[in-house]
Amino acid sequence: MTGDPFDRTTTATMIDLRYVKKLIEIIDESTVDSIEISSDKGMKIRISKSPQGRGGVSMAAPVAMPAMVPAPAAPVVGGHSTPPEGSPGVAEPPAPAPAAKLLEVKSPMVGTFYAAPEPGAKPYVTAGQRVEKGEIVCIIEAMKIMNEIESEYAGVVREIVASDGQPVEYGQALYRIDPNG
Repeated sequence: MTGDPFDRTTTATMIDLRYVKKLIEIIDESTVDSIEISSDKGMKIRISKSPQGRGGVSMAAPVAMPAMVPAPAAPVVGGHSTPPEGSPGVAEPPAPAPAAKLLEVKSPMVGTFYAAPEPGAKPYVTAGQRVEKGEIVCIIEAMKIMNEIESEYAGVVREIVASDGQPVEYGQALYRIDPNG
């Protein structure tokens, strides 16, 4: 695609639907929850997967065409749809059916996940270990700053989802904790 996708030489400012469809495909295939794009002519587009991001496509300038947004398909597992209501439609492999409801400690930022305070050191937490609310569970490096991440829940760490030294996205699960453990 060449040129500004917002630029059309008609009386009304129009948006190239191919551009919008491509953006929707990119967002749908990534772990990014939403994106907002502005043109130099004042046109804005916001595409979001989840209700927190207002969902769908919204445009700040009036446009005389409907926005076509495919509804995210929820896979059917065991006779009911997943993911559960209220969770974003991020395509992740389904976790094994847990006996108890596990709570996820999620990444508050984009960065690199480190399970230990320094290379070669013992990790902050291990699977099966009990953690308290506010306890440091890992570090996420973002823009050369080491950010200590605290557990939002008390319980037993059942699963370490992120891999040490690997990039994580905003909202990505880092740990799964059993609050009843």
